[in-house]
Amino acid sequence: MSDDQDTMDEWAAALAEAEEGEQGGGDDAQVAELDELSEERDEVTPEEKRKLDTILDIPVTISMEVGRSKINIRNLLQLNQGSVVELDRVAGEPLDVLVNGTLIAHGEVVVVNDKFGIRLTDVISQVERIKKLR
Repeated sequence: MSDDQDTMDEWAAALAEAEEGEQGGGDDAQVAELDELSEERDEVTPEEKRKLDTILDIPVTISMEVGRSKINIRNLLQLNQGSVVELDRVAGEPLDVLVNGTLIAHGEVVVVNDKFGIRLTDVISQVERIKKLR
């Protein structure tokens, strides 16, 4: 029981010391002024520009996903030229635009100079993209 009593005495002493500090023993405390955070900021500091410049040339893989389907191996092995695989998308539904496997936008297929392209119809906000990275 004496060990419990010693522990209680230590806690009581620590609490008393903390109370003294709050009641005026510590005049060294200062209130910190914090800048207001804002999502919309037009100016970019030179430090931020330098950091951004270091990542602008990093290559990424962009892909467009028409749809997905799950099939078993037996059906996969039976696929041949002319086979049709049903996807989980409805015709006319927007495609997913993925960068390194992360969804960043939705879009629709367009043809430009006899090549396929995609017109972005909905871009995921930066905040949502960052949340998906975590």
